[in-house]
Amino acid sequence: MLASLAKSIFGSSNDRYVAKLGKIVETINSYEPTISAMTDDELRNQTALFRQRLAEGTKLDDLLPEAFATVREASKRTLGLRHFDVQMIGGIALHRGEIAEMRTGEGKTLVATLATYLNALPGKGVHVVTVNDYLARRDADWMGQIYRFLGLEVGVIVPNLSDVERRNAYLADITYATNNELGFDYLRDNMKFSRDQMVQRPFNHAIVDEVDSILIDEARTPLIISGPTDDKSELYMSVDAIVKQFVETDYEKDEKQKSIVLTEEGTEKAERMLEDAGLIEGSNLYNIANTQVVHHLNQALKANKMFKRDIDYIVKDDKVVIIDEFTGRMMDGRRWSDGLHQAVEAKEGVNIEPENQTLASITFQNYFRMYPKLSGMTGTALTEAPEFFDIYRMNVVSIPTNVPVQRIDEDDEFYKNITDKFAAIAKEIKGRQEKGQPVLVGTVSIEKSEMLSEYLEQEGIRHSVLNARFHESEAHIVAQAGRIGAVTIATNMAGRGTDIKLGGNLEFRIEDELSDMPEGPERDAIIARFAAEIEAERQQVLAAGGLFVLGTERHESRRIDNQLRGRSGRQGDPGLSRFYLSLDDDLLRIFGPQTAFARLMNKNLEDGEAIVSPWISKAIETAQKKVEARNYDIRKQVVEFDDVMNDQRKVIYEQRAEIMDADNVSDVIEDFRAETIQGLVMASCPEGTYPEQWDVEGLRANLDEVLDLQPPVEQWLGEEEVEQAIIIERVHALADEKMAAKIEGADLERWVQVEKNLLIQTLDHHWKEHLATLDALRAVIHLRSYAQKKPIDEYKQEAFALFERLLITIREDVTKMLMRAQVQIEEPMPMPMMSAGDFALPEFITNHIDPFSGDDDTADVDAGGNLLSNLPPLQAPRPPLPESIADGETIVAPDSRNAPCPCGSGRKYKHCHGQAA
Repeated sequence: MLASLAKSIFGSSNDRYVAKLGKIVETINSYEPTISAMTDDELRNQTALFRQRLAEGTKLDDLLPEAFATVREASKRTLGLRHFDVQMIGGIALHRGEIAEMRTGEGKTLVATLATYLNALPGKGVHVVTVNDYLARRDADWMGQIYRFLGLEVGVIVPNLSDVERRNAYLADITYATNNELGFDYLRDNMKFSRDQMVQRPFNHAIVDEVDSILIDEARTPLIISGPTDDKSELYMSVDAIVKQFVETDYEKDEKQKSIVLTEEGTEKAERMLEDAGLIEGSNLYNIANTQVVHHLNQALKANKMFKRDIDYIVKDDKVVIIDEFTGRMMDGRRWSDGLHQAVEAKEGVNIEPENQTLASITFQNYFRMYPKLSGMTGTALTEAPEFFDIYRMNVVSIPTNVPVQRIDEDDEFYKNITDKFAAIAKEIKGRQEKGQPVLVGTVSIEKSEMLSEYLEQEGIRHSVLNARFHESEAHIVAQAGRIGAVTIATNMAGRGTDIKLGGNLEFRIEDELSDMPEGPERDAIIARFAAEIEAERQQVLAAGGLFVLGTERHESRRIDNQLRGRSGRQGDPGLSRFYLSLDDDLLRIFGPQTAFARLMNKNLEDGEAIVSPWISKAIETAQKKVEARNYDIRKQVVEFDDVMNDQRKVIYEQRAEIMDADNVSDVIEDFRAETIQGLVMASCPEGTYPEQWDVEGLRANLDEVLDLQPPVEQWLGEEEVEQAIIIERVHALADEKMAAKIEGADLERWVQVEKNLLIQTLDHHWKEHLATLDALRAVIHLRSYAQKKPIDEYKQEAFALFERLLITIREDVTKMLMRAQVQIEEPMPMPMMSAGDFALPEFITNHIDPFSGDDDTADVDAGGNLLSNLPPLQAPRPPLPESIADGETIVAPDSRNAPCPCGSGRKYKHCHGQAA
């Protein structure tokens, strides 16, 4: 009570902060008379003056008032739009790395120009992130008029650009792009072989539009670049044959959770059978070396004991086709991830198609946290403020509206079932349309949109249906959703980026109806007529009550409901919003049946009757809060697991960058050789043991295999006071001598290039294998919770051990290949040249996979943008062989074109030196 009293007297902390920013706006406004008096050339010259002052040591914060006033004036001259004072407050929040929460229709796109211009002045680049390609193009063209007028370059990143075009766009002062394009470009850059092939430059500042959609909703699913793996059909069939021998006492299954685990007896049985089949190392199934086999075993177990033919899938034309559990329809082309589909194919004895293997991945959380400064804007962020601060360290600032909101938000109406609800909705819409009031209907899925559309057709109601598939054409429909009697059904209003103006949108109407008409008096006359018609229509819509927003059910998140509501009541317009609910709705079905409210409704409510109660609306909001908390926990779990991989990713990517930047990597190669020799010697001659206890035969075999050396180890052991350090020193000297003799007379410049290519390709090959192992580990690590262990802690320990092993393997492989290589002085094989920077790994695809459910969100209707890579199917460059690197003098083709290439690249022969064969 005291808190609410204090708030009413002093205002909230947000109110006080906004009031403080208002003083800065007063300073900005004081510059307006001076800047308004400037000529266009003088105004344009402000950019050069600002940059000069920055070079002299002035800080961006000190330039802010003048820079913002400059942008405001440039906007007036190019777009005819003058920033409101509240928009200036939003711009200051963006500059400070905060989230500006501004209601729909308050001009967030224009607000971004303020902070974007100011932070682009140092020349380090600013990324403006949008949710789809249409908005990226539109905003780059529309707001780009301001930037270009002030002398700044603007770039835009959309699918199907060449690497040269992408690099030029990133080099611009300001770059508009979607979150997916930015993330995939980062991953692709770190798979390339030289700096000049990379397109991005060091990160500076990102401003994220619809920040809640990008950093919250899409953050659950990481960006993944994957490619086909080697054929593992035999492994799938071998494991499947073992699983088919299990009986019910060997496993426990939970059909509700669709999970299955081996019992203690089952584990012992599996260990014996896998050991007999030679599929595991040692006799312990859970040895770290057996991680991938355990993963395949679990998937085979699930395929055989949980998934049922003709219920979960059917076999058609020698293929396993998934059946949708909700609709019963076949889902051609869809495949279960993580090897589950292959396990079902092995079970049914059909052709096993290779699974895709992760080549690179990153979550949006870890991608955007790489920016030194990150800010965002949206209409709805306060409900997720704790998550924004916990994950991104960004505060949410609620910016007041320019004109007080006139919209009325009515309490929800509850119906017994979905039939009654849709009948009531159709009746309500028909009545509103007859009196000329426009209606915007929000649904939670495409299926519900189509269902409601059928109801409206039966009632003879004219309407448009949107489902977020064609952003550009739908922007035109949304723009005219405020016309007399318009009825628009939208699956999701987040990220539409187009205002609903009452009476219609003049710009879009001109584009739709006059795009082919040349400039001239006739066109101007028609535009004037359009403007008059829109104004007259606007007055009629205002008289009818403004835009009516109708929600067909509550979303899991209050944020999405608020986004829908916010479309009405733009810039002080009147409006109305109401949600229609029933016990069949997903939210009520999951959280409602156990409540007294649900029992009461089933018992006392007549067919077609509705209940309106603020108490019930409050109960639904509580249910939404529970779902939001659960979804936050899931996202937090994703980022916790990815943080482990992120630390390792940084190490690998930094090493790659250092190798690419280095003129000579001989020092690295020598360090690798020294550490490998030390490791080999210490493995056979452990510290604290006597020479007679050493494994001399093992040491000789290892030195021969890895270093191609046959040193007189027995002779050394016959000497007095022999120690491990002496042996290490002597082996090292022999190895150095052999390497020096090998490259004597060779072209050193070409040899350095060979070393660099070998280092990068070995690093990439083993990093890819490491990612596959981590994926398998993450899929099974939750089982440790049965032993009262925390899965994330276990994952960290196992992942660290695997990473140490990865570094040792890279070291040994590089040393082995160079020590065993035969150097022949001959003309170098030509390195394939990249045309116009078009670089792609062979056959890779980009996708957006949920790491826990395995759902593919690549084509998610809310994600926006085309995620599938449309790059041409170019081959990766073959490793150049200036001096032929192989055990023999030339590359000898292996028996199978699918076998690893003898050059040591880690790729199949057909994708490497067998391309031309």
